[in-house]
Amino acid sequence: MENKIYAGSGKKQKDWSRKISVCLSDLPKEHIFEYNGKEYIKLDIVDKKEADKYGKDVMVIIDTWKPENKKSDLNALDASSFQNNKEVPQDDLPF
Repeated sequence: MENKIYAGSGKKQKDWSRKISVCLSDLPKEHIFEYNGKEYIKLDIVDKKEADKYGKDVMVIIDTWKPENKKSDLNALDASSFQNNKEVPQDDLPF
């Protein structure tokens, strides 16, 4: 995970339970997305190797991963080849 954006911290409650706090006003707008009229942000909850001086042993990181845009690969093909009815070489096909 490169360029981690910390969004909060917390403590382990049990082996399967974490209690965290996230400051909503500090969340970067570019990582908030809308789906079905609601706003979301993807977060990773990571156990720390050691607790900090406040006893926090869990950190919250914003998931900044974005899928590759496959459509842009198609746009990279020479559009004039299609307009002029030329055949596109097999090596240039994206699949």
